[in-house]
Amino acid sequence: MADYSIALFPAAGFVFGLLTYRRRHLFGEGPPDPCADAGDGMQGRLFWVAICTFLWPVLIVSGLHGLWRVYASARRN
Repeated sequence: MADYSIALFPAAGFVFGLLTYRRRHLFGEGPPDPCADAGDGMQGRLFWVAICTFLWPVLIVSGLHGLWRVYASARRN
């Protein structure tokens, strides 16, 4: 079982990276930059997947905080 769990951790991060690429601004420090996706292409996607492969638990926690900030600012407006 330990062999599977070691392999599942990066696999889950890889899938997480592929699924969250378009919403990666929620895991950072601010709103999306409208010009950021224009020239990103495959290099940006691969970089995001590489980051997510091993840091996906941390990114989930920071993403929840980002969603909370977005909803809190929407409620104020």
